[in-house]
Amino acid sequence: MDKSASSHQGPGLIASIAGLARNAVGLLLSRLELASIELSEVRTHLLQLVVIFALAMVAGLFAIAYGSVLVVFLAWDSLGWKILLIMTAVFALLAVGLVLYARSMLRQGKLSLPATMAELKADRDMLI
Repeated sequence: MDKSASSHQGPGLIASIAGLARNAVGLLLSRLELASIELSEVRTHLLQLVVIFALAMVAGLFAIAYGSVLVVFLAWDSLGWKILLIMTAVFALLAVGLVLYARSMLRQGKLSLPATMAELKADRDMLI
C-alpha cells in the first residue's frame, strides 16, 4: 500500500526544484537573447543617428562659414579689415561662452546618471 501511495504523489522535491531551475535558466536565456537582438538594433540606429548628426554639423558649419563670408563681403566697403576683427571677436566670445556653459553642466553633474549610480550602489551594498 505504501508503494502505490508514493507512485501517485508525482515527482519529488528534488525533481521539482530541478525543473524550476531549468525553466528559470530557459527564461533567463530567452531574455538575454531578446536583449541582445534589441541591443543590436539600437546599435544600428545609434550609428545612423551619429552619421546624420555629423552630416548636420558639417552642413551647419558650412552655413556659418558662408554666412560669415557674406557679412564680410557686405561690410567690407564700410569697415574694411575691421570686419574680420569683429567677426573673429564674435566667434571667440561665442566659443568661450559655450565652453563655460559646458563646464557648468559638468560641475552640476548633469552627465553623471545619479539615480542609476545610487541604485547600483544600493545593489552592491545589499550583495556585500
